[in-house]
Amino acid sequence: MKRKFIDRSSWSRVDKSTSKTIYIENDEFKGYVYYILCEKVNSCLEVDMQGKKVHLLDDGYKWLQILPLDKRYSITTMINDKDEIVQWYFDITKKNGIDEEGKVYYDDMYLDVVALPSSEIILLDEDELEEALENSLISKEDYDLAYSDAKEIISGLASNVENLKILTTKFLKEVTVK
Repeated sequence: MKRKFIDRSSWSRVDKSTSKTIYIENDEFKGYVYYILCEKVNSCLEVDMQGKKVHLLDDGYKWLQILPLDKRYSITTMINDKDEIVQWYFDITKKNGIDEEGKVYYDDMYLDVVALPSSEIILLDEDELEEALENSLISKEDYDLAYSDAKEIISGLASNVENLKILTTKFLKEVTVK
């Protein structure tokens, strides 16, 4: 398992940015929202996703990460310099929380789900999950749980682009207005 922190302030790819993390607790959500506006990057990020080039990071791009404390996933929304959503990236996690130093983290379970604005859904990094099991970095129970959680996200949250847009807009307003 890989422990990751939502604070990307030391992101070497980004030369100048503005970021903010907020905690939200209400009837609908309990967790953290992290926002970063990448004003100047020294290295763009482009990935090949099933034969298509997807541009994920450049000058003026925004990333919004939603980390619910009572769920086993994290959602990062990548938004281009024209304020268009590029993709929603779901990290399947074992646990989301705050460490003893007060840093917000998630324990990444290797498996990821991507939802595109076209409604296409892609399951990523099955090979990494398999390798983690083979190398005893995770248990068989964790392996099965990661697949179960990914299937739930694919058939639920990731399958409704309109709801994802509403969710993104809502949290983007929360983190940029306050």
